[in-house]
Amino acid sequence: MAALELSQAFDPWDPAFVADPYPAYAELRARGRVLYYEPSNQWLVPHHADVSALLRDRRLGRTYQHRFTHEDFGRTPPPPEHEPFHVLNDHGMLDLEPPDHTRIRRLVSKAFTPRTVEQLRPYVHGLANELVSALVEAGGGDLLTDVAEPLPVAVIAEMLGIPESDRAQLRPWSADICGMYELNPSPETAAKAVRASVEFSDYLRELIAARRKEPGDDLISGLIAAHDEGDRLTEQEMISTAVLLLNAGHEATVNATVNGWWALFRNPGQLAALRADHSLIPSAVEELMRYDTPLQLFERWVLDEIEIDGTKIPRGAEIAMLFGSANHDPAVFTDPERLDLTRKDNPHISFSAGIHYCIGAPLARIELAASMRALLERAPTLTLVAEPERKPNFVIRGLKGLTVEIG
Repeated sequence: MAALELSQAFDPWDPAFVADPYPAYAELRARGRVLYYEPSNQWLVPHHADVSALLRDRRLGRTYQHRFTHEDFGRTPPPPEHEPFHVLNDHGMLDLEPPDHTRIRRLVSKAFTPRTVEQLRPYVHGLANELVSALVEAGGGDLLTDVAEPLPVAVIAEMLGIPESDRAQLRPWSADICGMYELNPSPETAAKAVRASVEFSDYLRELIAARRKEPGDDLISGLIAAHDEGDRLTEQEMISTAVLLLNAGHEATVNATVNGWWALFRNPGQLAALRADHSLIPSAVEELMRYDTPLQLFERWVLDEIEIDGTKIPRGAEIAMLFGSANHDPAVFTDPERLDLTRKDNPHISFSAGIHYCIGAPLARIELAASMRALLERAPTLTLVAEPERKPNFVIRGLKGLTVEIG
């Protein structure tokens, strides 16, 4: 298939595509199970069954540097000026493979046990109610900045032990770093990510030093203690882990919240049903995560040749698994373009799968349900003021804001 033909269906830099990529995904699924996309030098995988299987396939990896060099893969090493970003990113468990991934995830998972996460529920619900009450008192505002952002940022910062006075800078750092996960990021985007990587790393290095002197009841103190007990966690791994948890611990939740409410406002019948029956909240959270997926694309490197539908994908190639397309695959979801808050069979892959399944998924579900319940109970007449503007990003899908009022 010619790249020109494919780019007519898939163009992640086209604002019209970013605004609604789902019709293009349907075209991609009709064209085949794997499609080469020349502009990003990736193989696109649009079907749910293939994406689900590849997420569990150990012939693929989030990195190749545990087995190969850049030269082995015919890749140009990142420019030296990008090094701070790559040092930070490459030592986080999302971009590591076993055994390092296994070691770090085992330590971090102690903070995300069902019991630990359940203990956070009162704090999450209390904070959600506070934020929504303030929104109601003001007569409305920006759902993004007033509720969607501060809730998960505060929760993960609390877990990490980041003082409340320092939390305002976390979201800007995170946004700048996450810009590098887009396809072919611009030099300006890269410069912002590098600067944020340096500043965030310097901040955490100081915080780790302070926690060494005065340990607290937080995750950073726990990682320090684990290191001291011989679990071989380097300072860089601690820093990268903290940044990853902050970024992953709120980015998807923020975008799922505003994407979800924008979808509800566009489907007033479903919103009315949810307002009438709050027992729909758990299934609504799952359906909204499926319907407008906050992470649209997830990349993997081919470590050993694979074959998809007769097409051989060689070692060294990069796979782009289209989560948004997989979540709208009619082979798995009945009438996938319809928002159905009562959907029972909903195996969406918004939290990924396999060894890189989102460790914070249970906490994210609590946060999403808490903010939804607070808005339904305390702002039952919430209405949209104006159609929101989408962020230009494709991979991490979100809105610039969502202005609402109390009707």
